[in-house]
Amino acid sequence: MREQPIGEAVEDDERVEVIAYHRGDTHAAIDTLLEDIRHLRRQLALTEGAMSRGMARGWRPSYHRD
Repeated sequence: MREQPIGEAVEDDERVEVIAYHRGDTHAAIDTLLEDIRHLRRQLALTEGAMSRGMARGWRPSYHRD
């Protein structure tokens, strides 16, 4: 799969690719995507802890869900 810029909409063919990668098992596809989200949130928390406040001028990640 190609990487997409932040904010770009997910296209139908990307959904098909994800499901095909999991051999049609939609539950496995969702599980993988949720684990990716958890991993990225952990990485963001680690990065936030390592950054100085001045480096990001007080920016803090938003953890709310839309």
